[in-house]
Amino acid sequence: MDVTIFFAIVAGVLIAANLYLSIRMMHEIQKRGYKVNFLLMRIMIFKYISQYKEATTKETGEPGPLYRPWIITINGALLFALLAVLNILLTQS
Repeated sequence: MDVTIFFAIVAGVLIAANLYLSIRMMHEIQKRGYKVNFLLMRIMIFKYISQYKEATTKETGEPGPLYRPWIITINGALLFALLAVLNILLTQS
């Protein structure tokens, strides 16, 4: 398996995990009384993440259990996508 394909697959899996976590967090803040528009998720996601962190920090004193995995998956996806692109650019002859 080519390394570029491996990096792309890992990035895709992390993006899928991040999407799942995003939907779960939006559902959690909706249960807490915040207004959530699932159609505008791509535009408003950072607002919803902030609201989730704020709401769960008020309740428990620390961010909720979905917050850190969301941060890890978004950063991991960006890292592996960047590695895939760099591998493509550096292996071209």
